[in-house]
Amino acid sequence: MPDEVKLDEEEALIAQQSPRGAAALLRLALENLCNHLGDPSKKINTNIKDMVANGLNIKIQQALDAVRVIGNEAVHPGEMDLRDDNETVHMLFGLIHLIVKTMITEPKEVETFYNLLPENKRAGIENRDKKT
Repeated sequence: MPDEVKLDEEEALIAQQSPRGAAALLRLALENLCNHLGDPSKKINTNIKDMVANGLNIKIQQALDAVRVIGNEAVHPGEMDLRDDNETVHMLFGLIHLIVKTMITEPKEVETFYNLLPENKRAGIENRDKKT
């Protein structure tokens, strides 16, 4: 997990005292995560849109948008009231972890294992893929 995301997530541990505040902090964590994954000069919604255009898995897109929308609702008056909603906030923590696992941790693990292959085998794979 990127450091700036981790700091926001740790601060969101105020969930017991303020579910609404925790949801807002998790939305900030998501924004920092989207900046890490996308273009830091763009807004969160634009970064999500760009990731979708680049083939983002629909389930990850839904997780991103769920955290974004619920976090926004925590700050701006809307249809959701998170003042006493610890369950939703705990789900947001889970979604942040899922996004990090899918978008950062798993690709790094695969890359690490792939790089253990002998160089000539990786070159053969690259040549194979150039032909298709």
